Amino acid sequence: SLLLLLLILTIALVTIPVTCQQDNMSTNAEKFLAAAAQCPDDGPLADQQVYEHPLVKRYATKEMSYVWSPAMKFTTWRKLWTALATAEQELGIDISDEQLEEMRAKLYDIDFEFAAQKEAEFRHDVMGHVHAFGQVAPTAMPIIHLGATSCYVGDNTDLIQIREALKLIKRKLVQVIAILKDFAVKYRDLPTLGYTHYQPAQLTTVGKRATLWMQDLVMDLERVNREIQDLPMRGVKGTTGTQASFLELFNGDHGKVKALNKRVCELMGFERAIPVSGQTYTRKIDFAVLSVLSGIAQSAYKMCGDIRLLA
Repeated sequence: SLLLLLLILTIALVTIPVTCQQDNMSTNAEKFLAAAAQCPDDGPLADQQVYEHPLVKRYATKEMSYVWSPAMKFTTWRKLWTALATAEQELGIDISDEQLEEMRAKLYDIDFEFAAQKEAEFRHDVMGHVHAFGQVAPTAMPIIHLGATSCYVGDNTDLIQIREALKLIKRKLVQVIAILKDFAVKYRDLPTLGYTHYQPAQLTTVGKRATLWMQDLVMDLERVNREIQDLPMRGVKGTTGTQASFLELFNGDHGKVKALNKRVCELMGFERAIPVSGQTYTRKIDFAVLSVLSGIAQSAYKMCGDIRLLA
């Protein structure tokens, strides 16, 4: 029957090995995006999926802890290095398909002990992980981090983690607003005494009070959406934001350096990069994100205060 045929096709598609799917892809960019979209839960990353902080075990969700975990951080570093090498190859740098394949195959194969040893040796965390990546991808070692600076992986990863954390907060906000909507409808006719300056005033309803909390959270949601949409990547800027190392790499071709910056952003899922930077992206971005988070906390504080008055 048609249903049986669809079931067989679905099972066949699901069970096609990833390597076979990648073999059918025509470009290294497509292969990179496919490899970067997967993250195994086992293997060397199994014990690195929690952000270590005294408050995490008490307050953080598993999902938020993972966003800031070593597993997320250092696999993102490897994705950034692979995206950079992929874009550099597209623009004419001598990087082989075999080197890119080796990098893609080892995105999640991180020896954290070896990286720590190398970090102690070089006194540099990025160099520690460059060598850890090169250990499992030896053919690609000469082109890992080619032309880049520490903040290429450090700052860009921070922005990627911020974006993922905001997406998680967005989902939580939507869930809370949906719950409050049902609550407001259920208790729309339940009278309660309204207050001004914490003094008894006029009658209102519990449902009406809930719409005030919802309104604040909807405003917060709009700001979260705006931050996610507008958040830029640091991009490919070089050591002090002049892109000098990449201009040297491309023999002074400004057009190719601009194209490299744009392409890396595309591969990492960003529509744009920050126009200018020093070594780091402007910390005004951090302020804007913290302002949004502060607004959500204020909305929650106001709601909890009202609930106490209703009790």
